[in-house]
Amino acid sequence: MMTRMTRLDRRAMIAATAAALLLPRSALAQSRDAFSWGTLVAQAQRLARSPFKVTPFYPGADKIGYDAFNQARFRDERTIWNDLPGDTGVRLFPLSSTVQQPVQIALVEKGRATPLRYDASLFDLPADSPVRKLGPDAGFAGFRIMNEARNGDWLSFLGATYFRAPAEKQFGLSARAVALNTSIAGQEEFPRFTHFWLERTGRSSVTVYALLDSASLTGAMRFVNSIDRAGVHQDIDATFFTRKAIPELGLMPMTSMFWYDQADRRARTDWRPEIHDSDMLSIASADGNVHCRALVNPSAPRVDAFTERSPKGFGLLQRDRDFDHYQDDGVFYERRPSLWATSRKPLGAGQVRLYAFPTDSEYTDNVASYWTPAAPTRAGTRIDASYRLDWTTARAPASAALATVDNIWLGKSEPEGDRLLIDFAGVPDGAKPDLWVDLSGGTLVKKAGYPVLHRQGLFRLVLDIRRDRGKPVDVRAQLRTGNRPFSEYVHYPLGA
Repeated sequence: MMTRMTRLDRRAMIAATAAALLLPRSALAQSRDAFSWGTLVAQAQRLARSPFKVTPFYPGADKIGYDAFNQARFRDERTIWNDLPGDTGVRLFPLSSTVQQPVQIALVEKGRATPLRYDASLFDLPADSPVRKLGPDAGFAGFRIMNEARNGDWLSFLGATYFRAPAEKQFGLSARAVALNTSIAGQEEFPRFTHFWLERTGRSSVTVYALLDSASLTGAMRFVNSIDRAGVHQDIDATFFTRKAIPELGLMPMTSMFWYDQADRRARTDWRPEIHDSDMLSIASADGNVHCRALVNPSAPRVDAFTERSPKGFGLLQRDRDFDHYQDDGVFYERRPSLWATSRKPLGAGQVRLYAFPTDSEYTDNVASYWTPAAPTRAGTRIDASYRLDWTTARAPASAALATVDNIWLGKSEPEGDRLLIDFAGVPDGAKPDLWVDLSGGTLVKKAGYPVLHRQGLFRLVLDIRRDRGKPVDVRAQLRTGNRPFSEYVHYPLGA
């Protein structure tokens, strides 16, 4: 089962802070070792030849709860690279009851790596803070990269191999380095980063190198991270070495939260109309189709697999960006980022998988998506991946030329049927697209399509569906012109 993101995970990394000075030399260990991407890959390969060793929990970290963690404020004047202009100031996270296994962090300059040593004086702490009691070998839980104004962070790494970036200063979904057996009950494995190396590579660019380890594989990763007006961008190279066969390997994985929306309201117990970090999976196929799978909060764990050959990209999107649809004036779900993954080399045959399990809380990440190669992953294998992640507010990163799903609504039809309404945006006035519908189970009783009055470019598809004894029905629908796609290809798991 996937990691449940706690309130600490979801809220702790958004606090604003002010400008400061360089981390002083006294906080650094004195050794400076040669470092390069090639040496890191070799280190990961050597590690894979030895038995896996679990990093022990650091003594005293379990005493650092939610409040103590948030009270441990990294001192402004100790911000790394604070004397240099741009969006590259780095601040560190202490260990906590949520992240008890330390990571080692070093700075890279001109091919030499200088490790950072933990010191409680890096943090502004209450007198009775348990963070003060961590020893000099404690290491850190992770780090975050600050914007130039130092009033927000634009990238953070904290816990296992999770990392994430915001949109409009709001964090939402997370990415992971790799996903192992995520949809296989009782077999999911969570690799963790054990070492980071940070290199300032531009005014708004920091390159992060990471070593990861787990029972099934080791890995070296290089993240070239940058920020601009369009969002946060990561060009990623990864090399993994497997210790054992892996039944389900997930590359370019991302994880998010979907509780309910205007169509899927069964789990609603909150006053807010919608609560979710993402509302759809989007896949850009090599053949020009763009698949749109609306997210739901399923009644039982569910896997959807989309067979592809070298897709152009995929991602979890937060398409609904209307404040009125959420009415949340505290955490602003309409500002949450979308995440789009694009491989920089052909992926070959495989599947984009979507895994979801039920949740009754906004503090549980219950959705994951990732690429699974068709070829089995055997022991002793080297796996190379090269891809780009874009954290963005774009509503349709894959489908600018197609009509896009604007909203999905669900109600009842007579007698004892379901009515599914799909609104498409970007349909030109006067267009009369063909209505293509296919069901896996159930019966299509009626379909209709028409432009919505007084709504520019909005076209509504209405489907009345009778389910077989209440069983779920997979609905597939698309607006077409002849055999050519006119809109995104919609997938909806009715009754899931």
